[in-house]
Amino acid sequence: MPQALDIDQLRTFLAIAELGSFTKAAEAVNKTQSAVSMQMKRLEDRVERTIFVKDGRQSRLSEDGHRLIEYAQRMIRLNDETMASFAASTTVGRVRLGLPDDYADRLLPQVLAAFARLNPAIEIAVQCQASSSTGEMIERGDLDIAIVTSGDCARMPGEVIRREPLHWVAPAHHCLHCEEIVRLALGPTSCSWRTQAISLLDRINRRYCIAYSSSSAAALIGAVQAGLAIAVLPESAVRSGMRILGESDGFPTLPPCDITLIRAAAAVDPVHDALCAHIQAAIGNVSMQMSAAAE
Repeated sequence: MPQALDIDQLRTFLAIAELGSFTKAAEAVNKTQSAVSMQMKRLEDRVERTIFVKDGRQSRLSEDGHRLIEYAQRMIRLNDETMASFAASTTVGRVRLGLPDDYADRLLPQVLAAFARLNPAIEIAVQCQASSSTGEMIERGDLDIAIVTSGDCARMPGEVIRREPLHWVAPAHHCLHCEEIVRLALGPTSCSWRTQAISLLDRINRRYCIAYSSSSAAALIGAVQAGLAIAVLPESAVRSGMRILGESDGFPTLPPCDITLIRAAAAVDPVHDALCAHIQAAIGNVSMQMSAAAE
């Protein structure tokens, strides 16, 4: 008779598949890394297949591991639906999350997809605003949690969870950086990236004009892709068809971009703790960078 699969093991397995790391998954499911490893060993014993294979110092899903994802999703969904239908009452939580649209495009899919599977009874309402506006909404209590650019919300206490290089980005097949007056696509005057970029260009006496100004990252990226201007973007926002400019092109090195997690004073419920922990596990890289630097 076939052995029954353990739902908790399957939840942990999906967390690893979503986050790409045993360490991040352990934080997301609130277990130690050794407990996660033991769960996966037991899961492999139950299905009698190898679901993870070594790839250097890392582990990745095997072919059977990829096959297991869909079955695990279906089993967990059916389990949760069954338990909800028989429960006398279902605890439902709601979290209001705010972030700029340049982070929404890159971070929301990986953050919310895994969180929804791990926490199906928690609803997340998302609002996309500039970092400065998002910080003000946190102060007013209109949002519970926010992901913002540190420099745009300097007065708001928070935790820096991710650090990325910030780049001058130009269209790959245009020589905009060679023009006497550089055309720029930057955020509004409240944007710290804009302030830093202008200050650095002024320092080296590089002539420029603000050709496009918008709080929408999509608009700035579109200006670059159309060959109309040079923008300032974090490394993870650089797309195909773009070129990163450096000092050899006449553009000074920009400071890194710090992404900060902030929360409202009243956001102290377990649902808020759960989402904050998941965001840190899903997109945080500061602690890893510090460890790498120490080595």
